[in-house]
Amino acid sequence: MKENERKSGLFVVPGDQLGVIEEFTSGSGTYVEDGTIHSQVTGCTLLDMLNRQVSVYPIVPKATVPQVGNIVTGIALDVRSKNAVVRIFQVGDKKLSGFFTGMLHISGVSHGFVDNMYNVVKTGDIIKAKVISTKNRSFFLSTAENDLGVVHALCSICGNELKPGNRGLECSNCGNSERRKRSPDFGKDITREEKQDES
Repeated sequence: MKENERKSGLFVVPGDQLGVIEEFTSGSGTYVEDGTIHSQVTGCTLLDMLNRQVSVYPIVPKATVPQVGNIVTGIALDVRSKNAVVRIFQVGDKKLSGFFTGMLHISGVSHGFVDNMYNVVKTGDIIKAKVISTKNRSFFLSTAENDLGVVHALCSICGNELKPGNRGLECSNCGNSERRKRSPDFGKDITREEKQDES
């Protein structure tokens, strides 16, 4: 910031220079690089001349990104014998405007032994999972807890919706039965429940 721009309320974007550490301390929404204070977010400056601190208050809402420990909902895009690629479209009860890609490995699907991923989840299933790692900017998922797993599944033969039955999940259209690692929420219309909560 130039001398004549040193005032609160200036619009800044990430990376904009706000001052140097000899003049100000770095407040919220800022970071220091090579002795220079920069804006970390898009927002407006706030100069506290009494404490010699510069801060930036965001005016753009922060994007929702899955964090370790979050419960996410997604659709299984590609299921192999040992893992599944999941397109995450919801974090907690917040729908995302875009999506993130998660990886569910066979070692994280259950506390017991699982020999084949196809008995847990199949392509097109909607699952609830927990984010257990974000290492290397990848989202690693687990469905091992009892309240996690598949919440909606379609028959792999005819594409009809599967319902709980005597032999696992059953298709009322073709009589096919299949196995999944089901969540207690299986079969509930989560979207409809959210709309009821909002009203």
